[in-house]
Amino acid sequence: MPKIFISYHHANDQDYKEELASLVQKSGIFEDCSVRDGDIPENGIFSAEAIRRKIRDEYLKDTTVTILLVGEETSGRKHVDWEIHLSMLGGEDYTKSGILVVNLPSIEDPCRIHVAHSGEKEAVYPEFKKWCSGPENEEECRRRHPYAPDRIIDNLVKPEALISVTNWSTCQDLRKLQRMIELADRDRDNCKYNNGRPLRRNNAKSKANKTSGNA
Repeated sequence: MPKIFISYHHANDQDYKEELASLVQKSGIFEDCSVRDGDIPENGIFSAEAIRRKIRDEYLKDTTVTILLVGEETSGRKHVDWEIHLSMLGGEDYTKSGILVVNLPSIEDPCRIHVAHSGEKEAVYPEFKKWCSGPENEEECRRRHPYAPDRIIDNLVKPEALISVTNWSTCQDLRKLQRMIELADRDRDNCKYNNGRPLRRNNAKSKANKTSGNA
């Protein structure tokens, strides 16, 4: 059974994470090894480096696939950026992970799908008869995936990174979700990620805070 890490915006998208974890737990298609809400304190007790080590050594170490849930404000979360960065690393004591990006209902759009693995189109999207080519540059990629974190954008323009993007509604079909996880796990050793972007140091302001003027 693959061990999965789910990366998400805890304040906004906890319900979707719990729904996904509950859905797949019943089917037994993977083991959820994600950070639980409250596991990583935001009150300054731990340094940034200590938090990154904790995520790597206690949660990501034995996982092989990271599922990134993307909502309207996910791209601005520093811990999400750290989790993506750590998922892309490989080391002596931990493995590089395959990455599957899932657009949540608030941003779901059939035009935001990106298929990276051989056999994925046929297994997951048999109803699609025509496909456009992948984004050729960063500008086009950002137009197609306006809510994706920057580190994901860096890799969607890189076919050899092998990152797929799907929609939440597609994941409700457990057979399709299982196949996408299997493909990400199968190809993870061949993923050539662009992981050179500096780590995000702070969270972006939420839309609510921007509207109210609060920090």
